[in-house]
Amino acid sequence: MSFGDPNNPYGPPQGQQPGYPQAPQPGYGYPQGAPQGAPQGVPPQQPGYGYPQAPQGVPPQQGYGYPQQPGYPGGPAAPRPASMGRRFGARLIDGVAFAVIYFILGAIGIGGAVGAAQDCDPNAADYSTCINDASSNFAATFGAAIGMLAIVGLLYEWLMTGLVGATLGKLAVGIRVVKVDTGQKPGLGSSFIRWIIPQVGSFACGIGALLVFLSPFWDKSGRQQGWHDKAASTMVVQS
Repeated sequence: MSFGDPNNPYGPPQGQQPGYPQAPQPGYGYPQGAPQGAPQGVPPQQPGYGYPQAPQGVPPQQGYGYPQQPGYPGGPAAPRPASMGRRFGARLIDGVAFAVIYFILGAIGIGGAVGAAQDCDPNAADYSTCINDASSNFAATFGAAIGMLAIVGLLYEWLMTGLVGATLGKLAVGIRVVKVDTGQKPGLGSSFIRWIIPQVGSFACGIGALLVFLSPFWDKSGRQQGWHDKAASTMVVQS
């Protein structure tokens, strides 16, 4: 009996060498033949247990649950930056409050100067001296009042922002100042830096301070930080 005998039903088909398995034919393992592009002679992959794998080059899909929001490390999601309209409104409220205080002090000083001048006798020989003394007293009193008001303004802006995170104007419009990296109150150090930069700019006829307050318009970080905010590592957000 020969393995190459065509009459042998147990031998290999004609044309095959004895001892070797039959080579797979095209479409092996596919019920309707191999699809176009499939490797010849390779059976299709059977799905296994577990979750299906994403095709190569396709980004993984997000799982169930709510998407993660950008925020502070170990804390809540970062709040939205405050709009320039709200910031302007806060400055306006604080400015009006201080303007009222300036007006009251000025009225008191002017009233005192006028009263002192009325006490001077126009017929007296020292009338000019009396008027000059009244003017000097008014200037000294008004200057001291302005200096005291400047100190109050420093303490108001510095302490309120550092310890509370907002002035009365900011609280009224619903915004506050926070540290960029933590979202917490700025503290006295950062608050002072944030306050002093516009004050230095105000010496140039107020133009420098105006540019500082307008600088958030040119910020490209998406946080609307002014130059004073960047120096102090702070930002203004909606409460």
